[in-house]
Order: sequence, then structure tokens, then C-alpha cells
Amino acid sequence: MRSRRLTSLLAASAATALLAACGGGEAELSAADEPLRVGASPVPHAEILRFVDENLAADAGLDLDIVEFTDYVQPNVALDDGSLDANYFQTIPYLEEQEASAGYDFTPLAPVHIEPLGIYSQSLTDLAALPDGATVAIPNDPTNAARALRLLEANGLITLADTGDAAPTSMDVQDNPKDLKISEVEAAQVPRSLADVDIAVINGNYAIEADLVPAEDALALESAEGNPNANLLVVRTGTEDDERIQQLEGLLHSAEVRQFIEDTYEGAVIPAF
Repeated sequence: MRSRRLTSLLAASAATALLAACGGGEAELSAADEPLRVGASPVPHAEILRFVDENLAADAGLDLDIVEFTDYVQPNVALDDGSLDANYFQTIPYLEEQEASAGYDFTPLAPVHIEPLGIYSQSLTDLAALPDGATVAIPNDPTNAARALRLLEANGLITLADTGDAAPTSMDVQDNPKDLKISEVEAAQVPRSLADVDIAVINGNYAIEADLVPAEDALALESAEGNPNANLLVVRTGTEDDERIQQLEGLLHSAEVRQFIEDTYEGAVIPAF
């Protein structure tokens, strides 16, 4: 497949060069003739994109090239340097933190789905049994750490200081009646820490990859109602009107994709449209 694409691109480049040499007015190959290269986390983002690619894209005239990433950093690096045309893995709060820290100039499109964070344990079946001095693993990136801390607070385990519009950090834990020991771990690695901690707060996509069923296995889940942490397609600012991006955006918000999400993930991933 890739070799055929490369051959096509070389042929197109040669034709373009010939047009330019002959004084042809339209020397630039239209972006619409290129595959749309989209970076995504394997689950559920790449799975949703593969559903689109296999069932909807051809009829829309869209050629998708899906690139999987197992971390939350490289998809934005690749989008910024032009290796990707779009990525699909992040939320608005995470995007805003990344833009502030790395200087990216990206544009988010419409929300597609929500993956509720959950509290999981290999040793407990009820949060009420959490012992004093228990160890807690949470994601270490600022956005997901804040979500995890708020989930702990919502379940009466800690109280956070008022941080206004700023995302809370572990330093903002004001009351900790059980003297919990909070350990921050790279988000993708949190499921692997389950055997070493009393509870762990795990992102929905990584929970699914670890064969956890959030609706059944989580001791507590984020509420989907009013949740600002929907996942969405993100592009470089100025490319949002690209015909291919608009085609993909429309397909991601189709009735077929909604049904696929509901049937496949059974509440672990929730449509946000």
C-alpha cells in the first residue's frame, strides 16, 4: 500500500514539474489528492478511525493514513512538525496545557467522545475499605493529574484547595484524612502499577488496553455529564478548512460512528455529540 502511494506521489511530482516547466498555471498538487495522515492513541481513537476508514471513508472519497502513538506527547510533536495532518487523542484542557508549555498553534474541532477516568484496585472491591496510608497512582501530566485529584476529591478521599482557574496539583491537597501517598506515573504506565499500589486512577483508553472494563471494574468513574474532557480532532491552525479534514470531521460525528462507539465500548467510551 505504501509503495503504491509512493509511486503515485512520485508520478504526481513529475507531472507537476512538467506543468511548471511548460508554464502551466497550477503547479501545486492539491492537498485533496493526498492521504490524510492522522495520529491517534491505539484505543479507542485508532479503532474509531479504522471503523471510519473501513466503512465510511471510501464513499466520502477520503483516503486515511492512521498512525498509532502509545504516549500523549509525540502526537502533538508530529502534528507541529508536519508529519501529521491531524491528531485524535486529546482533550481541550490537555491541548491548552500543551500549547502553553510547548508554544503550539493548534485548533481543536468538535468533541467526539468522552473516556471517563476511573479508580481501580487489585486488592479492594470498595473504596470504603481503603486503609489509612494507602498508596495511590495517578497520571503525571498536569491535565490528567488534575482530573485524577478531582475524582479522588469527588469520592471523599481528599479535599483540594481552591485554585481558581488553575489546574490543581498534588501540592494543592488541603485535607488528606487517610494520609494517602500519591504517586505520579506516566499515564500509559499507570495500569502496570496496579499490583504495587492500593488504588490507581487510570485514563479510559489505557484501562481498556489493560483489559479492564470501566463500567464493571472501576470502583468509581468520572461523571460524563458536564465533563469538559471530551476527546476531539486537532489540527494545525490554518488547516481546519482542508477538505479532507472537514470530511473526516463530518464522519466522526455521524450516526454510524455514534452507534459503533455505543456498541463497542458499552459505556467505557461515551459519544459527546
